[in-house]
Amino acid sequence: MTFRKKYLALVGCGRISKSHISSIINNHKRCKLVAICDNSKNKLDDAINFIKDEYLKNKLKINIPKIFLKYEDLLNAFYEKNLFLDLIILATPSGYHPSQTIKAAKLGINICTEKPMALNLKDAREMVEFCNERKIKLFVVKQNRLNPTLQDLREKIKKNMFGDIALITINVFWQRPQEYYDQDEWRGTKKLDGGALMNQAIHYVDLLEWLGGRISSISAFTSTRKRNIETEDTAVMSIKWEVGTLGSMNVTMLTYPKNLEGSITIIGDKGSAKIGGIALNNYDFFHFEKKIEHSEILNKNYLPKNVYGEGHLKYYSNMLDVLEGKDKAICSGDDALSSIKIICAAHKSFNEKRIIDLNTEMDL
Repeated sequence: MTFRKKYLALVGCGRISKSHISSIINNHKRCKLVAICDNSKNKLDDAINFIKDEYLKNKLKINIPKIFLKYEDLLNAFYEKNLFLDLIILATPSGYHPSQTIKAAKLGINICTEKPMALNLKDAREMVEFCNERKIKLFVVKQNRLNPTLQDLREKIKKNMFGDIALITINVFWQRPQEYYDQDEWRGTKKLDGGALMNQAIHYVDLLEWLGGRISSISAFTSTRKRNIETEDTAVMSIKWEVGTLGSMNVTMLTYPKNLEGSITIIGDKGSAKIGGIALNNYDFFHFEKKIEHSEILNKNYLPKNVYGEGHLKYYSNMLDVLEGKDKAICSGDDALSSIKIICAAHKSFNEKRIIDLNTEMDL
């Protein structure tokens, strides 16, 4: 069976858009970027220049997508059959994702949102339910799940190589200066950004249940220590999993002088390991009761080009497989609810000064 190219539109041409553009062009045999949208002409111009460079770098004929300054205009072009689309990618401020997703789904267009899919659990659930009812594919980008190191770590957990896991610790020690928040009005706001946990550290939050299983309870503190923003720049969580594992997550955007650590450590009675590096790309240590060749693990280490890692390209391959009916999604809307639930529980814990039981409290 042969499959035609999938037609894609990218909405939002900010920092992460280059990872999407590069991934689409590198999958040029299977998909085509037919439209881009942003309310900033400067960002659109920058995106077009990057698109041209990517085509030239890959020795391909340059195809300039249609340009839209308004999301509604892009959707209207599809509605009036002036533009054909299989998938819209939302790389817009997070608070816009729910309404933009539902508008696209109403027209029968599949959607991929950047993290986070929404800023609260109510909106996230509505997105999932709306898309499921209409049989619309909803993807949420969690490219770290595709890191060779994390894939290996998850496999070792499944094989019980850690034995009974006593402790899981995640550290996100990053630097986001005030200039970062000042470059766009939405950054650091409760309405559109969501804070250090929701916007910066959510890929690491995703690992808590993806690797450790269901969480039973959370206690948390958050603080706006230094940045002039509405949301937290620093947070800590104490966590208990249903299987009895304990753990913590420590996040700050104040690290001097630059991003110093993004890591996950797993300690068990038969194995211990830590994955760090700039994008969870390197085993810092590993010790297992079961004898294994060190090369088996060291071969999983790699050097990414930036903090986003190299998972976007693989994520696009998976999305295209799903759209062609050949595979299941690495992270669907249903899968992405986990990290939203955890972060909302953390905020509720701090606001109400108590431990939150995730199994009994639905109003997060």
